[in-house]
Amino acid sequence: MVQVIAGKKGKGKTKHLLDRANSAIRDSKGSIVYLDKSSKHMYELSNKIRLINVNEYPINSSEGFIGFICGIISQDHDLEMMFLDSFLKLACLEGEDISETVSILENIGERYHITFVLSVSMDADQMPENVQDKVIVSL
Repeated sequence: MVQVIAGKKGKGKTKHLLDRANSAIRDSKGSIVYLDKSSKHMYELSNKIRLINVNEYPINSSEGFIGFICGIISQDHDLEMMFLDSFLKLACLEGEDISETVSILENIGERYHITFVLSVSMDADQMPENVQDKVIVSL
């Protein structure tokens, strides 16, 4: 499953994402991963959540990003949720159409029973149609 927190830059998407991650770990029986473009939010996350600074890895395309996600999934069979902060930047999709990548994440989520929660710096009504129904918070 894919869920989207949408809104322009500076609207508070990261705060919502951090709160959701910290709430999810309380009820989780498996593991949770938080992907970000830095380690800045390390102390705002529960120490039971694995924080990965994606900028430490050479990811240059959305295909490379999907491969990175699959690598994380392959080494953690208890993975339940992944939180992706600054999704457009992490997935190398700034200014690009996100619908195919979101569809791939949806298929991966269904196959491996993982929920992806994405923060996307875009207004909900500007997103492709196949992504708009995944918006759970619009700021």
